[in-house]
Amino acid sequence: MDDDKPVLEQTTDAISSAADATKGAVKTVVKKVKKAAKKVAKKVKPKKKAAKKSSKAKKAGKKSSAKKSSAKKSVKKAGKKAAKKKKKARKSKR
Repeated sequence: MDDDKPVLEQTTDAISSAADATKGAVKTVVKKVKKAAKKVAKKVKPKKKAAKKSSKAKKAGKKSSAKKSSAKKSVKKAGKKAAKKKKKARKSKR
């Protein structure tokens, strides 16, 4: 600490220098993150294109599987509805 400068001025100088240092550090971190993001984007893009080509071939198979799953769901729903009807009938008898 300098005895010539007032304490308030010394603290403001220290704080401003710390702010400048963190500002510089943040800038370098942002640059590194952007570079890493670009690398990841380059790696991911080709895989998406390949997936689109194969997904067109799978669409026909998906339609039939969707029908099967909807049939399964309707069977489950029918069972649940029947159980609800039985419960309502029991309550109405009381």
